[in-house]
Amino acid sequence: MDKERSLVNRYAKAIEDLTNIADRNIIDPELYTINDVKRGLRDKDGKGVLCGLTEVSEVNAFRTIDGVKTPIEGELIYRGIDVRKLVENCVSENRFGFEECIYLLLFGVLPNQKDLRTFTNLLSDFRPLPKTFVRDVIMKSPSSDIMNMLARCVLNLYSYDKNADDTSHQNVLRQCLQLIAQFPQLAVYSYRADQYHNAGSSLIIHQPVPEYSCAQNILHMLRKNNRFSDLEAKTLDICLILHAEHGGGNNSTFTMHAVTSTGTDTYSAMAASLGSLKGPKHGGANIKVMAMMENLKENLHNNWSESNVRDHLVKILNKEAFDKTGLIYGMGHAVYSLSDPRAEILKVFAGKLSIEKSMEREFELYNMVANIATELITESRNTVKHVCPNVDFYSGFVYSMLNLPRALYTPMFAISRIAGWSAHRIEELTNGNKIIRPAYMCVQPRSMYVPLAERP
Repeated sequence: MDKERSLVNRYAKAIEDLTNIADRNIIDPELYTINDVKRGLRDKDGKGVLCGLTEVSEVNAFRTIDGVKTPIEGELIYRGIDVRKLVENCVSENRFGFEECIYLLLFGVLPNQKDLRTFTNLLSDFRPLPKTFVRDVIMKSPSSDIMNMLARCVLNLYSYDKNADDTSHQNVLRQCLQLIAQFPQLAVYSYRADQYHNAGSSLIIHQPVPEYSCAQNILHMLRKNNRFSDLEAKTLDICLILHAEHGGGNNSTFTMHAVTSTGTDTYSAMAASLGSLKGPKHGGANIKVMAMMENLKENLHNNWSESNVRDHLVKILNKEAFDKTGLIYGMGHAVYSLSDPRAEILKVFAGKLSIEKSMEREFELYNMVANIATELITESRNTVKHVCPNVDFYSGFVYSMLNLPRALYTPMFAISRIAGWSAHRIEELTNGNKIIRPAYMCVQPRSMYVPLAERP
């Protein structure tokens, strides 16, 4: 035991010494300005550097009127159709819409009733996982990080595909449809496996119901008694629609374009996008919102007056409360200014669900925080640019009312966004003819090589 401990200490010291050497390699921030480097591939005003064309979706926050760039209410357009119209139509017809959304993103047109029925049946046929996959892949090596499990499952599915490396349009479409259909099972079963192995919970594996929508099946598979209300399922369906796509420039979708441009297989490309989405700056923001709101409740001791909420948010901005980063999570967006259309839509459904769940007071607290935070952030930045709640501000609250485990928040994002990733992969394979390779400028000064024996 002493020998083993000594070895561990020696490794730790070696790594510490090497880290100290690596930490010297800091690039002078001024060099980015001097060389006009677009950090984060963004201009100084935050607008993304134009590096490609797409027909899949469009994100708008400004419009040029009489030569003046003017902020507008945020727009999210899927294949030329405003996402608000997709949601409004589903609500007016009292039906689920995520499957229709997938069809629209992949094929560029809205399906008629017959086409939608055929497509929905095809997704249902693609849902079953390979025989013994749950036992051999998911159950044998569970992880508490479900995003990690999703990526591992996707890479393992490569081995079950006889045409895994075929990048023809037809084969890639087949692969994408299978993965879209199977992602809910991969996520829910991975969560169940972790709970069984690491939390001592009973092992519950519910098979998907062929007639159910994606949203219905998620709740059906996740809940021990299989029960859910129509409002719960319809609200989750709306979440899936709103997260399905968000332009080609978001990190995970750009990753899909970049990796696809190399000619690699669908499973590797999907795993790369999952790795991107796993990052807390991309897919995990709603978890930070939930933690921030819980911290606020703890500090205010059930006294959620406007003055108390304002005082606490000021402390957060001043880096005196919560994680002391100075950030009010869920507020502001890289593109949207006046409003995030996804947040506006989700806010309505959060309100409806809060009534069914008797959580109206919590819903009002979220609205109060959003209103006060908008004012405080605008004042603190001394800018005319408007700050609005983004979709992450309400999505975590909705997921909590749906009793979804927090470990599945980001995987839910993936279950939805794979529709957009698939559309962009096919678009890159169809239209791209060059590997994506941006340039980096080396600013390391030249130095002389010193023979080993002469080094100090």
